[in-house]
Amino acid sequence: MKVRCKPIRFFLYLLWANRGEKPGPPVAVIGNVDVANTMNPQILLIVGRSNSGKTTLAEKLIQELTSRGVSIGSVKHTHEKFEFDKKGKDSWRHKQAGATASLVVTDSRVALVRDDERSEIEKMKTYLKGVDLILAEGFKTLALPKIEIFRTKSPHNAPICLEDSNLKAFVTDSDFRPDVPIFGLEDIKEIADLIQDAFLTAGEAQ
Repeated sequence: MKVRCKPIRFFLYLLWANRGEKPGPPVAVIGNVDVANTMNPQILLIVGRSNSGKTTLAEKLIQELTSRGVSIGSVKHTHEKFEFDKKGKDSWRHKQAGATASLVVTDSRVALVRDDERSEIEKMKTYLKGVDLILAEGFKTLALPKIEIFRTKSPHNAPICLEDSNLKAFVTDSDFRPDVPIFGLEDIKEIADLIQDAFLTAGEAQ
């Protein structure tokens, strides 16, 4: 069944690092792009309550996996009212004037703003083809594989995804023990090992 969602503007920050080639520039993308003849990577979610350490965990995993030769496309979930462009800037004025899409180009980066009404999963798969793995922070309600992080120092009493059948690992310093692999907050290499074994094709990453 095709998932529908309310019209949103969707921000993706993509770091291209193709194996055996010089890594390409960071690209900020919003909109509808047809990427042909590229891979269709799996999506892994990093979830948890607010102030649980999701961004720190995602950052450390990206560093560890890229050091192993894995190219990562990263996604951050944000609210619909978030504005990607700055009001009054030239690109904003172009879009407000009626442009279907507004593209900002420098020598090393590209930012594209365009409305996109498709589901979050469709947008991720469209814009992040060509990487080995999509690591997305947030999107806890999506039916996708996820790793939850929960810290005892967070302002919450319990995790949120312990009963989720898509939970693949749990990162914590607490006594919660779901029936999935459990890691400490600093077990980055071990978590990366699990990700490589479970989500990356054998021999694809060094």
